[in-house]
Amino acid sequence: MVTNLFTVAQRFTGIKETGGAILSNPLILAMLRLDASWVQDDQTAWCSAFINFICFVLGVQRSHSLAARSWLLVGTSIPLTDAMVGSDIVILTRGTGKQPGSDVIAAPGHVGFYAGQDEKNVYLLAGNQGDSVNIAPFPKSRILGIRRIA
Repeated sequence: MVTNLFTVAQRFTGIKETGGAILSNPLILAMLRLDASWVQDDQTAWCSAFINFICFVLGVQRSHSLAARSWLLVGTSIPLTDAMVGSDIVILTRGTGKQPGSDVIAAPGHVGFYAGQDEKNVYLLAGNQGDSVNIAPFPKSRILGIRRIA
């Protein structure tokens, strides 16, 4: 059995927020607090925390940040044509409005493990997608970068 980032991340599919600031999912809270002790609940954006947690479990490079765009500084940049399930992370803009480019780290974003692509979309296995861990499609136009994690 091959163990890689994607394989480990898949085991968390279905993990969900509890739906309120009073009660938090303890696993998501632990993911968030791995790099941000100030976090009080699972209502904090946790896509980067999920990626950091999986990388921590496997002992590989990680961003140590809750900022999705912090992943633009980790690993090696690769083109979408070379993206592989198992070792690659995709960083996206957040939302559909005008956003700064990949040179701006301190801006909203989203991050997840590469799970495939079709003509229009890239598929990500990520946390905080509809408040849970799942695979979801995103327009390729939102891609800021793809990073291969060693």
